[in-house]
Amino acid sequence: MSPPLSSRLRTSLAAAAAVLATGVITAMPAPQAHAAVPHHTLVVAPAGAANADDGGPGTMRKPLATLAEAQRRARELAARADADVTVTLQDGTYRLSEPLRFDAADSGRDGHTVAWRAAPGASPVLTGAEPVTGWELDDPTTGVYRADVGTGFDTRQLYVDGTLAQRARTSLSRSDIRLNATGFTLTNPDLDYLAELPDQRRIELQAMLSFTNRFAPVDSITGSTVVMRQPAWDNNTYGYDTIQAPFRTPTFWLLNSRAFLDEPGEWYLDTTAGTLYYKPLEGQDLANARVELPRLETLIEVGGTYDEPAHDLSFEGLTFTGTTWLGPSSPDGYANQQTGAFIAGVQEHRPADAFTSCAVGCRGFEGARNNWAQAPAAVQVSAADRIAFEGNTFVNLGSVGLGVGNDANAHATGVGLGARNVSAVGNTFTASAGGGIVVGGVRPDAHHPSDGRMTNSDILISDNRVFSTALEYLDQDGIFASYVTRLTIEHNEVSDMPYTGIGIGYGWGANDPGGSPEYLNRGLYDFQPVYDTPTTLTDVRVAGNHVRDVVHTLFDAGCVYTLSAMPRSTIEENVCENSGQLGLYFDEGSRYLTATRNVFLNTAGQWAHANNQNGNRTGDQTLTGNYTTNPAITGLVTGERGNTVEGTVVFTPGDIPAEARRIIADAGPRETHRHPS
Repeated sequence: MSPPLSSRLRTSLAAAAAVLATGVITAMPAPQAHAAVPHHTLVVAPAGAANADDGGPGTMRKPLATLAEAQRRARELAARADADVTVTLQDGTYRLSEPLRFDAADSGRDGHTVAWRAAPGASPVLTGAEPVTGWELDDPTTGVYRADVGTGFDTRQLYVDGTLAQRARTSLSRSDIRLNATGFTLTNPDLDYLAELPDQRRIELQAMLSFTNRFAPVDSITGSTVVMRQPAWDNNTYGYDTIQAPFRTPTFWLLNSRAFLDEPGEWYLDTTAGTLYYKPLEGQDLANARVELPRLETLIEVGGTYDEPAHDLSFEGLTFTGTTWLGPSSPDGYANQQTGAFIAGVQEHRPADAFTSCAVGCRGFEGARNNWAQAPAAVQVSAADRIAFEGNTFVNLGSVGLGVGNDANAHATGVGLGARNVSAVGNTFTASAGGGIVVGGVRPDAHHPSDGRMTNSDILISDNRVFSTALEYLDQDGIFASYVTRLTIEHNEVSDMPYTGIGIGYGWGANDPGGSPEYLNRGLYDFQPVYDTPTTLTDVRVAGNHVRDVVHTLFDAGCVYTLSAMPRSTIEENVCENSGQLGLYFDEGSRYLTATRNVFLNTAGQWAHANNQNGNRTGDQTLTGNYTTNPAITGLVTGERGNTVEGTVVFTPGDIPAEARRIIADAGPRETHRHPS
């Protein structure tokens, strides 16, 4: 007989703590029988379930009717501090009208835990979307349908039969437009119709560049002149890989007008009339299709304060789905910089001629770095201790799936960072607009906290499957962590991603002790100190992961990507398969990493590359006993910059060495968490 979730949670957290403390990766112990633990159980059913009643006892035969009542009662039971509390969700769909927020009042007391979990054999779904029905043919010539959905809301996402549908769009050739400081001029007369379109301020320009994928809203279109909304346009034309000076040939689209709806699978929402338009895919019958229109931006918000954090909470066997993220629709747009971080707001150090003088970096742009924002997650954790997510599914979400200890601007609670002893084990992340898991922040309190309680520490990310996600915000990784003390990322499968598979670190080495000569030259230290103490990024272990089919849309990335110094950190026994560019990418300032016994199959570029150009202090890497089908390696030479590269084994896919075969077989989720592909 399996122990209750509370016992399993304690076992899991204890094992995770042991892994993080010793640096030794071992299989999680199987649950063992335990003596009976005092327990309170509440049962809740979805709306409309038979026998459900918020005035009832909350049992299997007479479940509660709402999650709100279940949470209220769970708080009361937890406050007794005499037993563990489990809220059991019966099968069905729970449609949220507002996010569920968990703080210290929702936490376990005196060694007890509070668990929110699926009933045995059930697959409860928590969604922020509403179903769309009542479709009618709007235009027989184009095959576009319409449905009434009401007004008073907006969304950037629509999910049809579990697939993220494409907002109506039309492509722009680079020769169709001439960019300028306020927007662009139309040079193709076939685009003259744009000036006659209604709702011009809902139209956006999407620019897919090298390592950024940018969105900027239109302000007005008059004749051939397109004026873009501010500050989105200023911020998207500022820094590196900008719209006017990308690092590779750009791809442009105009989005979000009824006039652009001409391809199967596209949609448009008329927010004034409350009408949703959709052009079905071939063979798709809207009378039977499952169409979900998201209205919420977050589903679960776990976070207290640094004085009173949320703690001893777990979530198991739940599906989180049906969110959007409206930030890119605001005047800020999505001025992406890298890995889900973006510029927002008016930049005080931006010079008047920045469109030309700052198209490829400038001193003023360096003054923006410390105020970059982060994309929020549908499920958020901050100011929290001993929080576990196990066996959940994160699907059809409008941004990041799970955000752990991100900056305050990415947390609906208004309190960021401060995530400790958080585990995500055996979850699935797929088919969402953003990346899977994001741990840590990018602002100064993330790397040099003004309050020690802000430090993100002891995070375990293991046995998860992250695949075919970051479908709209292409710059986001499958798994990304910025500044964390004691982080383990082990035995995950990350696949079919547009950019990097697993990314670790931030700051380009500029925040490490002594700073970076490169960023001294760029002028960054006119706006921030040169730190003489290390960042919070230490003791990282990336082990046993299987990363495949990544870096197939954007560029300048790899299976495993690192930035900045991370003392006592290892990359061990991972498998990198079919990378569209690099295997290991040690970018600016990466130091103090050991990479051993990793296997690289069919990487398009080098199996390992270090960016040690200019004044970067990239170095102090030890690479031993790795296996690769592509012998190319750059920037890493034994004896230079403190690097050691030894024992590399080059092989062919048809003759894989026995040890490499073992590493391949062991990589990815372990047996109890494996699912069919």
